[in-house]
Amino acid sequence: MNFNHIISTLPYAKPFLFVDNILQIDEQGCTGTYLFPEDSYFYKGHFKNHPLTPGVLLTECMAQIGVVCLGIFLLNNLEDESKSEIEDIQIALSSTQIDFFLPIYPGEQVKVVSKKEYFRFNKLKCGVEMFNNKNELVCRGMIAGMIKN
Repeated sequence: MNFNHIISTLPYAKPFLFVDNILQIDEQGCTGTYLFPEDSYFYKGHFKNHPLTPGVLLTECMAQIGVVCLGIFLLNNLEDESKSEIEDIQIALSSTQIDFFLPIYPGEQVKVVSKKEYFRFNKLKCGVEMFNNKNELVCRGMIAGMIKN
């Protein structure tokens, strides 16, 4: 499975697609990037005259790259009858615990790195970290999601 196919299979579209590139993916984790465009609608009000990327969108970016892309990859590699049609999956966030350390400003690119904790009973849980252009830790935590066939 190529990286562009995984991205095209995501159940999101712009302006709510927060994945530009997948740099690496295997059974244990995923690494990808996203550039937060300067003209994104949410910067107009968060915060007035001092725009920052909302933490909820940083979390969403981490979930899309670190959990959903990895989940699609893992589902594609199942070798038994539980393998589902990747294009028809529905994904729901089931839990997050994220600590934030640095802001992300308009026009910044981030890198997300995830490591699989477990994948069983249609639930994927990952440790996820986000880094800025200077390779500084922006935020990290745990994200879990459920896959509905």
